[in-house]
Amino acid sequence: MLPNDTHPKIEALLIEGYRRMSVAEKMARVTAMSRAVQELGLADVRRAHPHADERELALRLASRRLDAETMRHAFDWDPETKGF
Repeated sequence: MLPNDTHPKIEALLIEGYRRMSVAEKMARVTAMSRAVQELGLADVRRAHPHADERELALRLASRRLDAETMRHAFDWDPETKGF
């Protein structure tokens, strides 16, 4: 079981709110969260590689989600030698 630091009453309110949302509203939330995670990842890559161009930044970010074989085959990028 995951630790939960949310008060049970607040969690119940959140769950009820999610139940009232339409599918489109839920998908919009998921999309927004996915974008936020990607932006945080890109910010981390930019911090670690401040002189990287846009292509390198994109490849380093993609290498966090894709396996090394796919990165090598599809993008000629080896995260095992070039890093993430």
